[in-house]
Amino acid sequence: MGLFVKKDKKEFTQNGIEWLVVGLGNPGIKYALTRHNCGWMSIDRLAERYHIEVNRVKFKALCAETEISGKRCLVMKPTTMMNASGEAVLEAMRFYKIPIERVLVICDDISLDVGKLRIRRKGSDGGQKGLRSIINLAGSDNFHRVKIGVGAKPHPDYDLAAWVLSSFTEAEMEKISDAIDRAVDAAELIIASETDEAMNKFN
Repeated sequence: MGLFVKKDKKEFTQNGIEWLVVGLGNPGIKYALTRHNCGWMSIDRLAERYHIEVNRVKFKALCAETEISGKRCLVMKPTTMMNASGEAVLEAMRFYKIPIERVLVICDDISLDVGKLRIRRKGSDGGQKGLRSIINLAGSDNFHRVKIGVGAKPHPDYDLAAWVLSSFTEAEMEKISDAIDRAVDAAELIIASETDEAMNKFN
């Protein structure tokens, strides 16, 4: 897509927004503490750290603006279901003229042990339907992502949808809470153009 061709840094954005920070999840109380909602939980933790409320309804998402690592960021929790997350991300990218390289997505990953992080500059969706939606609609996989491990299915025949929509155990939740703190730390480094340091520290 020609929309996201790199431009001079000063032409990147509108209204001063330099980065999109997106936490993937599903809206609704019943999904709040499920494995699939690690992205939303991470945005909530980031909001606590930066004393903001992510409650402005725009771009099919709950949004807030804040400064992270010296960069003006739009923080987003898409309110579409997970498999349509790209709709919200694409709308915000187009409005603010944000290139794909300045999109950071935080999400769950069933291929990682509970609480483990994996940071990548780009890559495939790895079966994560929210990432797949963003890649398909943006036409590129060249965006940063922080993946939070939620553990593999208990056995091969276990229904995947049922697994990712299941809640964490109390012991798992302790690991996830720590992982979410580290995910926000990693996001701060990535936005500060220190992705290598984030990868070395948290992968």
